[in-house]
Amino acid sequence: MTRIDYRLNAIVDAGLADVGHLPDLAAIAAKNGATLIQYRDKTASTRLMIERAQAIRDALLGTGVPFVVNDRVDVALAAGADGVHLGADDMNAATARRLLGPGAIIGLTVKTQADADRAGRAPVDYACIGGVFETLSKVNPDPPVGLDGLKALRDTIRRLNPALPVGAIAGITLDRLPEVIAAGADGVAVISALFRTTDIAGAVRDFRTRIDIALKEPRI
Repeated sequence: MTRIDYRLNAIVDAGLADVGHLPDLAAIAAKNGATLIQYRDKTASTRLMIERAQAIRDALLGTGVPFVVNDRVDVALAAGADGVHLGADDMNAATARRLLGPGAIIGLTVKTQADADRAGRAPVDYACIGGVFETLSKVNPDPPVGLDGLKALRDTIRRLNPALPVGAIAGITLDRLPEVIAAGADGVAVISALFRTTDIAGAVRDFRTRIDIALKEPRI
């Protein structure tokens, strides 16, 4: 499996089409401090998802920043992405690993203790806990886990796989970053606070700088 730098996962969501061309947004994020790019699309056809994923992959060439597709192992394979991010209802990680191979990046969403236990035992490269706070970027029927929930789920994963990077997602702003990192996150996944801003490049740089500072502080 691959050691992932999960400090700043910039999620390029299909809902950002009103902001800009998705490959351009991905490239801006990658060139200004994002350490992982994730393409998320809940509505497009498989054909369109593959086309978009290929365009994002091409836009990231030369940046050295890896690229994963949300949910869809088939799209990740067809587009030549570096891997996939799986939710609780998606293909199980062992099957995805068999299909994608040992060098692919596989991440898991963690919302519950059962998810955390599964992530700690699965052949994956990172886990992302959330939603930590309320978010406007997607319809989320589950209540936020909060900082205490983040720490508890992180602790479960750590007991099973101490080296697995653990991220946090949902409602994370620049001001909330320090407390999220202090609660045990190795990094964050962000959409709106990066891309729905007047200066996307500046927002990415600010997040990366604040994350790097926070990771040097004592953690819970």
